[in-house]
Amino acid sequence: MSNEYIHIYNNLINFTRNKELYRNLNREDSFSDRLTLFLLHFSFFLKNYKSEENKNTLQEIYDFNFRQLELSIREIGYGDQSINKKMKNYINLFHSMVSEIHFWENLSEIDKIEKLSIFLEDFNNIEDLLKYFEEFNSYLSKKTLNSYLKSVSNP
Repeated sequence: MSNEYIHIYNNLINFTRNKELYRNLNREDSFSDRLTLFLLHFSFFLKNYKSEENKNTLQEIYDFNFRQLELSIREIGYGDQSINKKMKNYINLFHSMVSEIHFWENLSEIDKIEKLSIFLEDFNNIEDLLKYFEEFNSYLSKKTLNSYLKSVSNP
């Protein structure tokens, strides 16, 4: 598989590493927490760049990112059967995120908090995360997909 989308994947990983995202977690963050936040970032990314002209490129980015996630799960040491089950769960989680944020701009603040709470149930003060994802969504809306494809964008 080509590595032409590795910088997009790495940028999403860098956004996910933001320590501020985890400060309202009642416990030590886990791989699952980080993956959930990665998938939320990726959901907003796809939502912002979804268009007929980007369809094939976004599909390639989607395939690349999930292949990278699968490789990360393998590196942790899970077996083939366990990986298949985990990947199916993560893909289903991701698709439910995409579905929930599809009309993000049309949602009230309360509805947005409710949507985020579905995926971030172990986090306190979802309002902080809402503010973060509002800013992230705005940040993405000011950039083009091409800017991500042509250069490395810093969080």
